[in-house]
Amino acid sequence: MHDVTLHADGLGFPEGPVWLDDGSLVVVEIAVGRVSRLAPSGRRTTLATTGGGPNGAAIGPDGALYVCNNGGFEWQRIDGQLLPGHQAHDYETGRIERIELDSGRVERLYSACDGRRLSGPNDIVFDAHGGFWFTDLGKSRAHDRDQGGVYYATPDGRHIRAAVYPLDGPNGIGLSPDGRTLYVAMTVHRQILAFDVVSPGVVEASPLPPLPGRVVTSFPGRVLPDSMAVLESGGIAQATLVGEPGIATVDVPSGAYQMSRFDDLFTTNIAFGGGDRCTAAITLSATGRVVTTRWPEPGLALAFGA
Repeated sequence: MHDVTLHADGLGFPEGPVWLDDGSLVVVEIAVGRVSRLAPSGRRTTLATTGGGPNGAAIGPDGALYVCNNGGFEWQRIDGQLLPGHQAHDYETGRIERIELDSGRVERLYSACDGRRLSGPNDIVFDAHGGFWFTDLGKSRAHDRDQGGVYYATPDGRHIRAAVYPLDGPNGIGLSPDGRTLYVAMTVHRQILAFDVVSPGVVEASPLPPLPGRVVTSFPGRVLPDSMAVLESGGIAQATLVGEPGIATVDVPSGAYQMSRFDDLFTTNIAFGGGDRCTAAITLSATGRVVTTRWPEPGLALAFGA
């Protein structure tokens, strides 16, 4: 495990870390329907109250924060750890929301695509064209679950399309440094998939539609991939859950990876900041903590934001 500094604790299942230019960090708190801002000291203030389950987040070309809202989970606490479960009893819909950083105003951009309700939007990444890709994990209930997918949309709220649908539980998402490859973490299948991007919002069709994309790497047992960040080198920093919680640094050409372990079963996200993009913020969600550590290589500069 890396030498880590506790940045904040007592949070309600934090995810979606986003570094801002002033050195503060935005995180969502899924369990309490809140988006929070953490000062460099770690002091928390509420940026916005979204309700539902705010999840992945990213800064868009207009400087606003774009949030995947999964609609909310039921929660249980086991051995002091807070764990998500089935669809919340007060679930309305999944949606994409835009939040103004100065005022905290929340605007709902999308809640459906082609007449089909968004189920559980999870993670998001902007491309250089100003549009964004996002995953929809789906929602589970006691006796059934929704299909998930990968979508592409514009931040003006006017255009959304299904890029890969259906897809069984896609979670983390990222783009290669040249923007030509889209990476998607498949949690239940324990894989990272790659898709060739042929134009904004369009990926090359799979020769075998039931098996979309190509496998970058697979994880053993109950090592479940969650969110990811792409490194400046083109590698992937993949957060992993349960079986070996931590960050797997994945070499894309070979699929080989090295694990950095963290002490939370739900080590869910990593984001890179600081002047050299080597300061990693990592969400230890089940125990409500955000930690920072120095990473041996820089994260990729995002299309927009810090």
